[in-house]
Amino acid sequence: MPRNQQKYEFIDYLATSYREHASERVPTLTNLSQELGVSVACLREQLEVARALGFVDARPRTGIRRLPYSFTPAVKQSVSFALDLERSYFDTFSDLRNHLETAYWHEAVEALTEQDKNGLQDLLAQAWAKLHSPQIHIPHAEHRQLHLGIYSRLDNPFVMGILEAYWDAYESVGLNMYAGYDYLQQVWQYHQKMVDDICSGDYEAGYKALIEHKDLLYFRPVAGIMRLDRTETNRSETE
Repeated sequence: MPRNQQKYEFIDYLATSYREHASERVPTLTNLSQELGVSVACLREQLEVARALGFVDARPRTGIRRLPYSFTPAVKQSVSFALDLERSYFDTFSDLRNHLETAYWHEAVEALTEQDKNGLQDLLAQAWAKLHSPQIHIPHAEHRQLHLGIYSRLDNPFVMGILEAYWDAYESVGLNMYAGYDYLQQVWQYHQKMVDDICSGDYEAGYKALIEHKDLLYFRPVAGIMRLDRTETNRSETE
């Protein structure tokens, strides 16, 4: 139903009161009911919608608190529902994410600070340590942090919302499961090149490495059928 046909007094209040007062604190539903002329029961339903969208946090002792705007919760809710309907929606969502990363690459990397670049190098070191240990661990957390770290300076909550929601979808369809040591080696070799090029200022070379590394996903071995620790052991492991 279009917004102008469905009243969301609570959400409207959050937006208008923030523009006027910029306060995190939100009055109780009882007080808002009197102020807005809406029943507490109706406001409680709207509060749950606002919580699902990430607009507010509500706890018994601390009350209702307005959160900084983030597009991520809304995207995560929608994508999660889509994946419950049809697993192939992940491929469509992944394609959108790939286009966004390539489109915003130069803008993102040019905004990174030296501290950001050092952080990316630290993530690489952690990932290689996991891959080279006697008992291999999948550097999934580092994988997620590396990609999001590259785009962390973008001043665009909608792009970041999609990129952040992608990694939850990635996990929900099982792509954080082990899929072969050689495959992981290739992936992180590309990550190494991307970060090295970022740190050297050769952003175009890093962009080409980004494009090439995305193609690896299409040739990713099926999780659980490859060797985990360079032995004949066939099993899978999550982060």
